[in-house]
Amino acid sequence: MSGHSKWHNIQAKKGKADAARGKIFTKLGRELAVAAKGNPNPSTNSKLADVIAKAKAANMPNDNIERTIKKAAGEVGDKDYKELTYEGYGVAGSAVIVTTLTDNNNRTAGDVRAIMSKHGGSLGMTGCVSYMFDHKGLIVVERTAALSEDEVTELAIEAGADDVVTEEDAFEIYTSVAAFSEARKFLEEKGLTFLQAELTMLPQSKITLAPDKLETFLKMLDKLEENDDVQNIYHNVELPEEEEED
Repeated sequence: MSGHSKWHNIQAKKGKADAARGKIFTKLGRELAVAAKGNPNPSTNSKLADVIAKAKAANMPNDNIERTIKKAAGEVGDKDYKELTYEGYGVAGSAVIVTTLTDNNNRTAGDVRAIMSKHGGSLGMTGCVSYMFDHKGLIVVERTAALSEDEVTELAIEAGADDVVTEEDAFEIYTSVAAFSEARKFLEEKGLTFLQAELTMLPQSKITLAPDKLETFLKMLDKLEENDDVQNIYHNVELPEEEEED
């Protein structure tokens, strides 16, 4: 399996502008709150533990994480957030999957549809593009002099991972969805620090867009990311490395 992204600019990516980072933390905060609802203990709530790992990989401060979890019952209790996934097409037939957390299905569907339509795309039916993606767990570990490829591979095998891809500055560890939580926990206990740890949708192949089409596609991604209800965007477009998403 080839790596879906490059990590040589990982520190630059993690050091985004304050406004962008704040937006990421807001989205993670909602995801944490929803996961913590009903059971704020990550020891017995594996979904919450997974989201905490995702938040830490995004450099969300521990205080923010703990505060969000403590406030979860009170703040989320009066809103019924639902996890909804939208599938469709970007410009030039590109495949796009958008996951959301929303308390208003109609608003979110309307927003996603409008953004995609404005940028040469369209919202499709459930299943229209998801068959082109593999649902996987992804754990990314920074490659350092103290961490060899053999060591990471051995740990990944012990953790029950499916594959390890060595990039220039990182190791990408892939798991099945079912094995992700246990693999993440095992690798954490072994002392590995994650640059990314989450369930993701990996395109089985990528397409290359002409420069003008790519510009339109990137504008669509920006507008989707600006939407408060949108949590993740997956697609099958080959992006310039400096634009690769985490």
